[in-house]
Amino acid sequence: MYDHFATKPKKNKETYLEVIKMFEGNDIRRRGHVEFIYAALARMKEFGVQKDLEVYKALVDVLPKGKFIPTNIFQAEFMHYPKQQQCAVDLLEQMEDNGVIPDYEMEQMLLNIFGRRGIPLRKFWRMMYWMPKFKNLSPWYLPDQLPNDTLDLAKLAVQRITSVDPDMQISVWQTEEIEASLDKTWIVSAQSRIQQALLAEQPPDDPLIVKGPYIVYLKDQVVSYFLLLGKIRPEHNDDKDLDDVSNIEKPPGIPGFIGSTKLPAIKCTVHEQDDGTIVSVCATGTSSRDSLLSWIRLLEKYGNPVLSDIPVIFTLTAPPTDIVMQETQPAVKETDDEQIKTN
Repeated sequence: MYDHFATKPKKNKETYLEVIKMFEGNDIRRRGHVEFIYAALARMKEFGVQKDLEVYKALVDVLPKGKFIPTNIFQAEFMHYPKQQQCAVDLLEQMEDNGVIPDYEMEQMLLNIFGRRGIPLRKFWRMMYWMPKFKNLSPWYLPDQLPNDTLDLAKLAVQRITSVDPDMQISVWQTEEIEASLDKTWIVSAQSRIQQALLAEQPPDDPLIVKGPYIVYLKDQVVSYFLLLGKIRPEHNDDKDLDDVSNIEKPPGIPGFIGSTKLPAIKCTVHEQDDGTIVSVCATGTSSRDSLLSWIRLLEKYGNPVLSDIPVIFTLTAPPTDIVMQETQPAVKETDDEQIKTN
C-alpha cells in the first residue's frame, strides 16, 4: 500500500492531520482504512503526535460508521468484523502505552462505530477506570511536557533522587568558577546538612569515591548522575537478650514503662547505605572527569572544607573523554575502570 506519510517533508501535527483528511476525501467507502490506520500509528513518533488525543480521535474517525455494529447476540459474541475491532483495540493500546487518557467524545465515536457490545468500547471502559487512578499516583510529579533544556531535566532528576531527605539543598554551579577546569559546563549538586555533618566525620586517611554514571528515567528522557560515597560508620551492636526477664528494671521518671529508654550509640541515617555513605549527588552537563573534579572543588568551596584533606577516587565505567586524564595523571593508561586520586 502507498505510504501517504513518507512523501511529506514537514513532520508536524498539521501535516499529519492533513494526510488523514486527504485519505478520507479520496474514497467515500474508506477502502484500506485498517492498513492506513496501522501505517499512521507507526508514523506517530516520527511526526511527534504520539501523545496528542486529537490525533487519535482523528484516526478513530477514519473508520466507517454503523457498518460494524452487531445486530444480534451471535455477531456480538463472535467479534463482528474482527479485523476492524482489533485495529481499534491496538489504537487504544498505543494510547495507553503513551499515557494518553481518552475522553467521552471518543466513547461516543466508538459507540457509533462498533456499538455497545463492541470489544473496543469495553477496552475504552477499562482504560477510563484505571488510567485516571494511576495518572497522579507517583509522588514525583512531572509535567506532561518535559523541558527540552538538559539543565532543567537534570534539576528534575536530582530532585527526584534526593527527595528522600526534606532538608536537601539543590545548587546549580558553573565549572568556570574553578580556574583550572577545562570542561566549561554546569553542575547540579544536591547535599543536605546531615550529609555535610557525615562528610565532616570522614577520616582523612579514608578516600571518598565518586561512583557512576547511573541513569534515571524521566518518562522517555534519560539523565546520568553521580554519587559521592564516604566511609560506612560502624553499627551499634546491642548484645542484650530481649527475652531475658530475670532482671527487669523500671526506669525512673517514666511510670509504667519497662525497657531501655536510651537511643543507640550510632543512629543510621537514610544516607548510610550498605556500600557507603552518600554525602552528595550531582549531574553535570558532560558527565566528564573534569566536570566531576570541578564538582569536588566546588563542594569544598561551598561548605565542605574537609575535602581539601581527603583523597577522592574517581571510578568511571565508560570515560567519555580523555581530557581529564591528561590533566590529572598523564601516565595512567585508559581502561574501563579508571581510579584517579586527587587531594
